[in-house]
Amino acid sequence: MDDSHFGAVEELDAEFYIYHVLAGSIKTEIHHHSSAQLVYAEGGIVHIFTDLKHWYLPARCFMWIPAGTPHYIFSTSPKVDLYNFYFKKEENEDGFFDEINIYSVSHLLREMILYTKEWDGKITKNDSTNYYFLKALKAILPDKRDKKLAFPIQHPFPNDETLLKIAQYIHANLEKPLTIESTAKEFGMSTRTLSRKFKEILGMNYVRFLRALRITRSLELMIEEKYNMYEIAMMVGYNSLSSFSNIFKKVIGIPPTEYQQKLRGNG
Repeated sequence: MDDSHFGAVEELDAEFYIYHVLAGSIKTEIHHHSSAQLVYAEGGIVHIFTDLKHWYLPARCFMWIPAGTPHYIFSTSPKVDLYNFYFKKEENEDGFFDEINIYSVSHLLREMILYTKEWDGKITKNDSTNYYFLKALKAILPDKRDKKLAFPIQHPFPNDETLLKIAQYIHANLEKPLTIESTAKEFGMSTRTLSRKFKEILGMNYVRFLRALRITRSLELMIEEKYNMYEIAMMVGYNSLSSFSNIFKKVIGIPPTEYQQKLRGNG
């Protein structure tokens, strides 16, 4: 994903700006802009990091990122189509536009988003048809206020260099037992030191962070629709389907099979 468009987003006459990424991996540097951003993923897996929170954006959902919010976007899925809409902040906008969150996408909104697939760059009043189409798209977004996901996935992500390397190691080895003792040994530190780092920097313990990464990874695997639930449980480090289902329900609020049904039912 090319970051060069960020300057154009800031142009005063760019009330609306579109930058879709329909092929290849996606990675931006951390950035912010004076426009709000709507991010929609059609297939694939998208991770959005903001203020030390790691948000998981499911397919057929959109994320609203208010103006001025530092963030970066990351995805390695070859299948993801990422739709990006930038909206200049208007006077007297209601609270919806100041809140970061993830919302389900109705059939109508999805069709409107996909309709813009070939659009690119800034949209001004000179492009009257496209301009008023985007005005209409933005106008229906607050209707989603009561349809935010009941289980948006977010958890802290470390900005400490050592802890970031540890988090990356954990993410790459989720199928392994990964006790705090084995991870501390891998990085040449004591269990007590590693435990203290997690609590001081992330405000959560090692086990809870590991659990969050495992459940996030299971959501990614569900989207791919290549594996059954037992295989997914094994791939993210659980030795039985029942233990995986119990933890999943504790974190997400519903069983994994019900979550998968919701994913398939979106749109």
